[in-house]
Amino acid sequence: MSGKQEPVVDVQGTVEDGFEPVRDAFMANFDRRGERGAAVAVYRHGRKVVDLWGGTKDGDAGKHAAGAAPWEAGTAQVIRSATKGIAALVPLLLHQRGQLDLDAPVGTYWPEFKAAGKERVLVRHLLSHRAGLPALDTPLTPGQAIDGVSGPAAVAAQAPLWEPGTDHGYHAQTYSWLIGELVLRVTGRSVGSWIADEIAGPLGLDLWIGLPEAAQSRVGRLGAVGAPAPPAATGLRVRPKPSIADAYADPDSLTSRAFGAISPAPDENDPAYRAAELPASGGIATARSLARCYAALIGAVDGHPRLFAPATLTLARTEESAGPDRTLLVPTRIGLGFMLHGPASPLLGPGSFGHPGRGGALAFADPESGVAFGYVTNGMQRNVTADPRPQAMVRAVSHVVG
Repeated sequence: MSGKQEPVVDVQGTVEDGFEPVRDAFMANFDRRGERGAAVAVYRHGRKVVDLWGGTKDGDAGKHAAGAAPWEAGTAQVIRSATKGIAALVPLLLHQRGQLDLDAPVGTYWPEFKAAGKERVLVRHLLSHRAGLPALDTPLTPGQAIDGVSGPAAVAAQAPLWEPGTDHGYHAQTYSWLIGELVLRVTGRSVGSWIADEIAGPLGLDLWIGLPEAAQSRVGRLGAVGAPAPPAATGLRVRPKPSIADAYADPDSLTSRAFGAISPAPDENDPAYRAAELPASGGIATARSLARCYAALIGAVDGHPRLFAPATLTLARTEESAGPDRTLLVPTRIGLGFMLHGPASPLLGPGSFGHPGRGGALAFADPESGVAFGYVTNGMQRNVTADPRPQAMVRAVSHVVG
């Protein structure tokens, strides 16, 4: 036999009996789908049933690079827009505690926000991407994006691009400053500190919006990634039209302006960027912690009571926005801060809720099956929502529990 066979990636971790198809799908990602380093975890009915990791810690090293540091049990990774689902927990839990009215105007809590025709923007509009603020007239530099002042000031001054509440368009970057400043005005605490104190600390999660210095060495590097691809390369079950591809290539389109609200694109491997609190895209977590967090939303975990009361769980997965998305240009289903199961974000079932991250991350819960799922990767691929790697494992989980 000629040629040298590439070594199989050493996958570490555990799966409970019956969940072996998830391990098979995870390994296949390295062999068939270009995975470099990744981890996946699944909880069912509050108990961890899958916890796997493999490949290299640094995405730009390649999965078999000689001398590359391996992905370890505690390796964490930037999760990009999967952060949105974690950040949404804060306003929903504040509402559950009676501290935030989802139907109140945002200006009730943030008076400066009333400018430029935004007096009738409701809190629920921010969470459901209906505020009409997916882009800025003047993009922020990476430094401005993380200074804690420029972003909130920019969205407060920005005029809506459509009548708030009448339509939806994915707020890819502006979600950071909208949700972050709202939480700060209501609680006096940042989103990151609130999550650390109220969620991550009590549940023992390796999950941060605003990475502390002590944890910097645990985070792998993201591999090089290009601009968002049109749906033909995303796994979306929608036949792309030329206008969609053009929108991603046209710097003046709403699609490009929404993803380019920070320009030039920030370096996500920069320690300063990782330390910033960006609820739209700057979260960092292990797959294990993402799955555990979502498990705690729908049921007790290791003696910790569930986080969401039944009424809050209903709110989280009630459809607020549906149909063609002005930013993504494909049909989306969105609840209060979460993507819902649908063509743009296939999850486990009709009642699933969670959020993908551009390039590969995914986290969600499915109350009907008791499943909570987390996947993180450092090999960023050119997609926006339905990445084929986590989708392969979602299909494997569905096969096991279905």
